[in-house]
Amino acid sequence: MNHKLAVSLAALLVASSASWAADDGAALYTKKCAGCHGANGEGKPAMKAPTLRGTSLEANQIADHIAKGEPGSKAPHNKGIAGLNDQQAKAIAEWVKALK
Repeated sequence: MNHKLAVSLAALLVASSASWAADDGAALYTKKCAGCHGANGEGKPAMKAPTLRGTSLEANQIADHIAKGEPGSKAPHNKGIAGLNDQQAKAIAEWVKALK
């Protein structure tokens, strides 16, 4: 295999995995977060669920909050969200940062 072809294939794989992660983050957000925070991160004041769209938190802070929770928070965020691994929490966090 020549060098140009190998580089092109590597670039395609990276682009595909980045797209897959974004899609995965969107699907996971819809399944795990949208019920409280809204389909577009708009929040639900009646539930006291804050807006996520436009958050000033960094993606790694969001991922930590999702994966580990915070003891002083109300459920479900007083502990990590059940059924998510660190990669999935990161995918959701990146999706949240992309919400406009």
